[in-house]
Amino acid sequence: MNETSSENGEEPPSGDQLGSLKEFKSAGRGFWPDVPDANWNHWRWQLKNRITSLEQLQRLMPTLTPEEYAGTKLANTRLALAITPYFFNLIDPADEHCPIRRQVIPRVEETHTAPWEMSDPCGEDSHSPVPGLVHRYPDRVLFLVTDRCAAYCRYCTRSRLVSNASGYDFHPEFDRQIQYIREHKEVRDVLLSGGDPLLFNDQKLEHLLDRLRAIRHVEFLRIGTRIPIFLPQRITPELCGMLKRFHPLFISIHANHPRELTTEVRDALARLADAGIPLGNQSVLLRQVNDDVTVMKALVQKLLLCRVKPYYIYQCDLISGSAHLRASVRKGLEIMESLRGHTTGYAVPQYVIDAPGGGGKVPVSPEYVLSRNADRVVIRNFEGKVFEYVEAAGGMPRYKPSENFTAPELV
Repeated sequence: MNETSSENGEEPPSGDQLGSLKEFKSAGRGFWPDVPDANWNHWRWQLKNRITSLEQLQRLMPTLTPEEYAGTKLANTRLALAITPYFFNLIDPADEHCPIRRQVIPRVEETHTAPWEMSDPCGEDSHSPVPGLVHRYPDRVLFLVTDRCAAYCRYCTRSRLVSNASGYDFHPEFDRQIQYIREHKEVRDVLLSGGDPLLFNDQKLEHLLDRLRAIRHVEFLRIGTRIPIFLPQRITPELCGMLKRFHPLFISIHANHPRELTTEVRDALARLADAGIPLGNQSVLLRQVNDDVTVMKALVQKLLLCRVKPYYIYQCDLISGSAHLRASVRKGLEIMESLRGHTTGYAVPQYVIDAPGGGGKVPVSPEYVLSRNADRVVIRNFEGKVFEYVEAAGGMPRYKPSENFTAPELV
């Protein structure tokens, strides 16, 4: 329901619903109550005990739908199945539309590919000068470090290579990747992604960051990761102390629903923030996950409580087999309309479409500029009220606003 549409008789969402979504709760122990604390809180134990097969999933969640059962049987033909015990505890087994469940449990719809869907919707392979490096924007590169993740998102834009389920046989070549960056002095920004760079142990990650930081024209480093959400146990004081050496270092996390922001995640993010690392969040607009005004408002406000700036909302890429998860651009614009002016500006991310085939990120916004010419700009605000802004060419206004200015009717 759109909060800006009260004039047509609809009631705004309940504040109780928003407040409930913003509560921080522990994921708990769920099916693992007897695991010692030392094991449960260790990231390697969580990785070793991931749910990776239909047999494990059925045993823990006998409520699988026929679509989930069929999809899980075929999981390793496109994208592997893996869910950490910690994250599995966030799934509601009684709700087949659970927003956590939809993100990580395979469905048979993943095998349905429309003609306009692609295995590489962002055109990364065509912008890859050396294996594992994507140079699409002038001053920055994407440095792919691994094809592994702690858990696998069913809408992954790199499902062609992540987990190697489809036989992509991804092999980054760090020496060649780093040499390319050395030779291209226009590169000032390096984003480490994959797969998930924080799956590396501290020593391996530190060695890679050392080599990149030694390149003088690289001004700052970024890490894209979902580890704080899937595996908050990995965000140890030791890891944070090591990362602190490489400032300016930015980290982009990936949370899609407020339920993902547990007390464990909040504490992990606090350790990163206390290490002086600026944090941003990238969400993907997903049908029946976060394509709802109240859910998205709760998410962005809860992120700020975790000291994370909502950075991007991505329209779901045209990845093969993702149609069942893609919400409409119309819905995305409705959500942006409900955020701008209705919550603090820090909580308003940028809504973007990664142009299919490698065109890069294109911002998409509701229309706030109604008309403009050399003399004036006609704009509207978040309430739908219309205003006139007079231009001043060469320091002098060329146009005097009418005292009887009438706002055009919005349609």
